[in-house]
Amino acid sequence: MSMRAIDAWRVPAILAGFAMLAGNAFAQGGITKEKQGQGGSVVQGAAGTQGSQGDTGLQHCEKPMGALAVVEPQDFVLASLRRYQLQSPVGLIRLMVQQSNCFIVVERGIGMQNAMQERGLNNSGELRQDSNMGKGQMVTADFILTPSVVFSENNAGGVGGAAAGVFGRKVGAIAGGLKFKEAQTSMLVADARTTVQVAAAEGSTKKADMRLGAGLFGGGGGAAAGGYGNTNEGKIIAAALMDNYNNIVGVIKGDPNLQRNVGTLAQEAAKGGAKAANGTFAQGDVLGPKIAGVKLMATPDDAGKVAGTLARGDELVVIGEEKNGFVNVQGSTASGWVKIVLVQKH
Repeated sequence: MSMRAIDAWRVPAILAGFAMLAGNAFAQGGITKEKQGQGGSVVQGAAGTQGSQGDTGLQHCEKPMGALAVVEPQDFVLASLRRYQLQSPVGLIRLMVQQSNCFIVVERGIGMQNAMQERGLNNSGELRQDSNMGKGQMVTADFILTPSVVFSENNAGGVGGAAAGVFGRKVGAIAGGLKFKEAQTSMLVADARTTVQVAAAEGSTKKADMRLGAGLFGGGGGAAAGGYGNTNEGKIIAAALMDNYNNIVGVIKGDPNLQRNVGTLAQEAAKGGAKAANGTFAQGDVLGPKIAGVKLMATPDDAGKVAGTLARGDELVVIGEEKNGFVNVQGSTASGWVKIVLVQKH
């Protein structure tokens, strides 16, 4: 075999090796890293009623400053995200909010439809009688957060062009190019009762992206997965959203007028699952008489004093325990005890 044939055979391997070494060198120098976090997305970990696990870089609060609903961005924002095979950022934002413990997150998205479906089943009588489902149990949203994302597209040129000039066009195609990307986000917070915008902030992050080509490392697979943790664009946006949310927390932390008196997440979760003594009704359930003329008693006893007589359309709220077949309720004019078998949940 001639030397010319041997050299021709070695060129592709040499070029591929150069691209790999160049990528490693840039990565070790920190050029390809986001300015926040390492590996995957900066938004990671988990959160429950007992606190956050595995998050980094988030602002934290000793107690929630209100209940927050995160709504979907406008359609043009979602369309822009789909260009990068990315889904709505609402899930990421809600994870950050719960991890920070600065707000209680209330469901106002697709899960709300499922919640209303459960209430419809309850009203139709399909659910078990001891199910803790009724009116007056949902937490009111104090604030509504609307996110937005604006992209800065790739710059032309980069390292790939320089490599092509030295080693030929093939290397430029393999190396792709070192290109800077930027994503800017904004979050607007409105008071749910007055609809007045009470807080606004922006966030941004920048990254140098060394693309070595799908032919060597399967670069197209991450984009197809559509995750914020496995694409360059997704990681940039996640980092910008974290920066953005931290700014929102700082604004509301610094203004006592914006802070609402709410319980902890653990307390709210306990209320949702709370049962009365024998599990028939929960505190906060709204009841109504099955027939007209039901007596509201001063004590949980048929022989006790009558505190009032209920009409068919009267509403009662469970305020205490169940005892001797009666439940402690509050009516529009008086409180007392009503026989469990004579009332039903609304």
